[in-house]
Amino acid sequence: MFPKIYEKLFLNAQYIFHFILDGGRSAVSLNSLPTKTLFPGPWEENIKAPIFKSPIYPIKVWNTEGEAYKPEALLDWADKGSSTRLGPGGLITLEFSENIAGRVCFEIQSCSSSQSYLALAYSESPKFVGRLPDATTDRQERDLPLYLGINGTGTRCVGPDFVRGAFKYLTVYIPETGSNHDGFWSDEKPADQIPLVDHFQGHGSKQKHMGLHKEHGTLSVSIASVWVNCTAFPSNPNPRAYTGYFDSSSTLLNRIWYAGAYTLQITTIDPREGSALIDYNRRLDNNESPPGSWYSNFTIANGTAVTTDGAKRDRMAYPGDMAIAVPGIAVSTFDMVAVRTALDSIFIRQYEDGSLPYAGPPMGYTGEFSDTYHMHSLLGVYNYILYTDDLPWLQDHWGAYLKAFEVCLAKVDLTGLYHVTSRHDWLRPGMTGHNLEATSIMYYVIDLTVRLTDILGDPYAKAQVPRWESIAARMRRGVEILYCPESGLYGDNVGRRGCGGSEECHPQDGNSWALVSGLVTSPERRTTVSQSLRSRWLKFGAPATEFPNVISPFASSFELLAHSVAGNHDSAVELMKLMWGYMLDGPGFTNSTLVEGYRVDGDIQYPAYWSSARNSHAHGWSTGPTMALLTKILGIELVTPIGKTWRIEPGLTKWLHRARGGYATGLGKFEVVIRRMKFQSGGTVEVVDLETPRRSEGTVVLGIEWNVKGGKHRFAKEIKDDGEGTWEKVALGWREEEMVEDKNWVEPEMEEREPGVVDWEIMPKLFVGVGLVE
Repeated sequence: MFPKIYEKLFLNAQYIFHFILDGGRSAVSLNSLPTKTLFPGPWEENIKAPIFKSPIYPIKVWNTEGEAYKPEALLDWADKGSSTRLGPGGLITLEFSENIAGRVCFEIQSCSSSQSYLALAYSESPKFVGRLPDATTDRQERDLPLYLGINGTGTRCVGPDFVRGAFKYLTVYIPETGSNHDGFWSDEKPADQIPLVDHFQGHGSKQKHMGLHKEHGTLSVSIASVWVNCTAFPSNPNPRAYTGYFDSSSTLLNRIWYAGAYTLQITTIDPREGSALIDYNRRLDNNESPPGSWYSNFTIANGTAVTTDGAKRDRMAYPGDMAIAVPGIAVSTFDMVAVRTALDSIFIRQYEDGSLPYAGPPMGYTGEFSDTYHMHSLLGVYNYILYTDDLPWLQDHWGAYLKAFEVCLAKVDLTGLYHVTSRHDWLRPGMTGHNLEATSIMYYVIDLTVRLTDILGDPYAKAQVPRWESIAARMRRGVEILYCPESGLYGDNVGRRGCGGSEECHPQDGNSWALVSGLVTSPERRTTVSQSLRSRWLKFGAPATEFPNVISPFASSFELLAHSVAGNHDSAVELMKLMWGYMLDGPGFTNSTLVEGYRVDGDIQYPAYWSSARNSHAHGWSTGPTMALLTKILGIELVTPIGKTWRIEPGLTKWLHRARGGYATGLGKFEVVIRRMKFQSGGTVEVVDLETPRRSEGTVVLGIEWNVKGGKHRFAKEIKDDGEGTWEKVALGWREEEMVEDKNWVEPEMEEREPGVVDWEIMPKLFVGVGLVE
């Protein structure tokens, strides 16, 4: 043990004692999540998670074909005494209220034969509704339908290997005789009743692949009900017991915050139900799954819950995704055990030279590596510790962390830039040589490693801090090589993708990270970069120019943070409304979870994949607003673990006249309420109310800085005729009875923009295949 850790543990004991005295009502526990929401209020109506995880019934009949009688009998509100009958060729597509995950079950009222069966096809997007599912791999354009044997009455569920990670639409049908569609069986149907073409043995599965049996006579099945047993977010039996919240005058922003929180829930899974990459799994489980088949039974980590990249696919722990997901989880549900499990799955596969794998299992066995994702793993450690103060875990992993840190530190050469040795990143091309994004992330990693060293009090690491800081200083000088004055942005690499190069590129990811990391120290330069990024926006969002044809919610999540770091909160909120609003309300999306990426012309194809059906419509890396609205717009930022010290710098922006929100840590609740109001006697005032844990202290920044103790505080600014005013610290309840809502406030109009133009020639050249897929 390092000497300082004893002091830290003693302080933790004091905090625990304090919350025993007050019942612990305002704090959250790492290993025992609350059973009720910590911030009750009308905003709970925006929560997407179901009240009960089972049964979850469909709410709408999307489509019917052929012999499908009384399909509405299967809906949530239907009389449970009625039933739906399907005959050969009969089809019903059912819609659920939200994108959901889990095992599908049926209550069978009757069937015409012991060889009866139902075919199931799942889809997140309405664009891929039909007799074929959407896609989890890229071996063919669509997955195979799943066949469920029906040999009697009663409850029939798909096998436990066939949890579908995300779907809003479920198509149920009986194939016509002579259909050309093949499918594969769930293990509910006895093997001796299945007309086999070939056999395969998945990871412990018993499924059979089949060509359709053509002499089965006339099949029909009567279904009394169909429901989903949700298997996502296993950490908390009450999926609506949120530990954070957000509410504002913008209905759209409220929906965006809760869509992000729900996306992070649905991408958190039982580790035994992981990895949709059956071809990659084969290296370890020797499965013989045919093309188009799928399962969710590969164990990707040890534990009870793990955060992953996507709900449908890839269902693996990717460090890059965690850079956005971990703070989002911390401020919404506090499912930090799932974060710890994901980090463990990566560190346990650390290579001998100290490098960390590109992702958790099934990767990490054949040397898969990414420079940026290696560094994202280290960022994940800091974020986990910041929100949990889990010092024993940090102590156990500190040696491995420092070994990994030295690996990337050694790649900062005399230019002051990070020299990338792996082309792999978030699928974007051009990751090579002296790279802006990698340099910026590395600069941030150095800063956070210094902070972790201080938290642990490790004397060996403390002795290295001057060396680390001298490298950071070299990086601040070196990044100027990449600045392109004509564009007001930085180039991607030294050489052909840099200023004046043959493929000059000013990447969204790298320029955003240059601001987020603090690598750009000049306030004027930060403003220039922020304004230049905004000037490129299209009708459907911010383009990732480093990846042609792509709008990336991942890279754009960092852009949100970049605008706020530059003090441009207006642009951060505007981008949320422009881009995340489209992800909720645009054609082909789920209206409930956030998509992996899409085309610059607004189409739901993510140009990384040749099959549009493969796009993940619930991806953790797309949830940046859930973090940013609380930590940047309301400005609630932890300075030291669990908020023993904090900084609050709210910015209401021109898009809102009121906003409130908060989140909890093991120390207690942090909450900010900011309003633009009218005095009944005339005049306008802005008021900030905040509450922080009593055993904390921090800085409130409103043009002026105040150092205050934890507790309740109020600040106010009376706005003069010229629109100016000065913030003052005032008494709690100051002039409250004199204030009324400003009924004349009107939200500004959004600027009109043109859609992007797709470069059809280059797009197929950038498709990725099975393998390194993030």
